[in-house]
Amino acid sequence: MSLEQTEVPTRRVLLVDDHELIRCGVRSLYADIDGVAIDWFEADSLEQGLEVYARNAPIDAVLLDLNLNDCKGLQGLRRFVQCHPDARVAVFSGTQDEFVVRQARALGAVAYVHKGALMEDMRRTLGAFLKSQPGKREPGVPASAALFPKFAASGVYDRISELGPRHLEILELVLSGCANQEISQSMSLSLGTVKNYVSALLLALDVKSRSHLISLFR
Repeated sequence: MSLEQTEVPTRRVLLVDDHELIRCGVRSLYADIDGVAIDWFEADSLEQGLEVYARNAPIDAVLLDLNLNDCKGLQGLRRFVQCHPDARVAVFSGTQDEFVVRQARALGAVAYVHKGALMEDMRRTLGAFLKSQPGKREPGVPASAALFPKFAASGVYDRISELGPRHLEILELVLSGCANQEISQSMSLSLGTVKNYVSALLLALDVKSRSHLISLFR
């Protein structure tokens, strides 16, 4: 009489990172998490990640690096969520900058996985991410606190939460060091419009200069 075999649960996870060594390391270290086998898919660019996700649906989760060869910063997260609204995306980044983390969450990320975390801490975060409820994340519904770094309350970030999406896009570009002319070109806005947005940001955050604005997020 043969023993009945128990099927091991499996999750299909897409890792989008342009460093082959990192992809290899993650795949090797986390072949399974808390008894859940991981079937890894890989992509080395945003474009490839979007294609792999579409071609191999259903994908249970996505680990998305923020700095890819074809996309920098939160623009990649914004585009992934726009192209695949039902995707459960965790940002996979080496920074724990509070603005970046809060913006990633506001843009629809379900979790934030720090590349520099200790192996056990990363395993814990990935485990919580994979165990969290699948499905589209509705705007305004908070994700589990275990999936994001914790920060002290801040009036600055409370004011940021009240800004519109276009203001936030421009704020991100300002903090990345872009001049008004560069923002104008990248967003197809007139220079006067960009200046108006930047002035509104300074007013909303109660700062007098661009350099003062940038210093708030360092």
